[in-house]
Amino acid sequence: MRLDVFLSENGYVKSRETAKRMITEGGITLNGKICTKASADIKPEDRIELCAPLPKYVGRGGLKLEKALESFKISVKGLVCVDIGASTGGFTDCMLQNSAEYVYAVDVGHGQLDEKLLSDPRVKNMEGVNVRDVTASDFDRRIDFISADVSFISLKKVIPVMYGLLKENGRAVMLVKPQFECGKSEIGKNGIVRSEKVHRAVLSDIMSFCRSSGFSVMGADFSPIQGGDGNIEYLLYVSKDSGKVTVLPDCAKVVSEAHSCFKAQKK
Repeated sequence: MRLDVFLSENGYVKSRETAKRMITEGGITLNGKICTKASADIKPEDRIELCAPLPKYVGRGGLKLEKALESFKISVKGLVCVDIGASTGGFTDCMLQNSAEYVYAVDVGHGQLDEKLLSDPRVKNMEGVNVRDVTASDFDRRIDFISADVSFISLKKVIPVMYGLLKENGRAVMLVKPQFECGKSEIGKNGIVRSEKVHRAVLSDIMSFCRSSGFSVMGADFSPIQGGDGNIEYLLYVSKDSGKVTVLPDCAKVVSEAHSCFKAQKK
């Protein structure tokens, strides 16, 4: 039996996806040694132990949204939400754990959403859906809150869609990823964008685009964890109530704090 299957079927974790994540992140030992191979063949005599705490969310993205909710003092209690770029459902899980009423999990991919969320009646799995083709008529409820975590496309392709989906005074949190917003010449080795100057320019540009799309920019912060490729990412909070907030967050301060934080972690 595979290690990930063994862990999920024997109650070590709640789902096979969680098992895979714990294994790849080095959270499982097999006969006293860390095993990072989910397909490792398990024999009856093998000794398996968890050497790290169980993940709080089904995907590490949940930690990113968690910081946004805390930093921007957002309550999603009782709200109808959309998770754009849901993947395994870290953001969706975070919303539900913070008492969201219902979440539409939208992703262009297939077969990614965690089993725990697939079986949750508060979640609608909208897999194989390109969010750029979505309109408000595709949802049977009015949307109060949206989260967006997209890759390989600019947020500028998604922001107008978000505006169209949200009800008046609806709010959204988006993850700004410099590597998908800047020019190719500004991307360094291993796909990492290290320049604070580029980060400031990207964050400022996305804020301005949000405003020109009709949003008020309510706040900005940096993600508490880096992306899977090692890039620093940023959290942007907007509201569909154009004109209420006219002063943009301080990009330079947010970027400086982000770089200082992750440099300190490497020491």
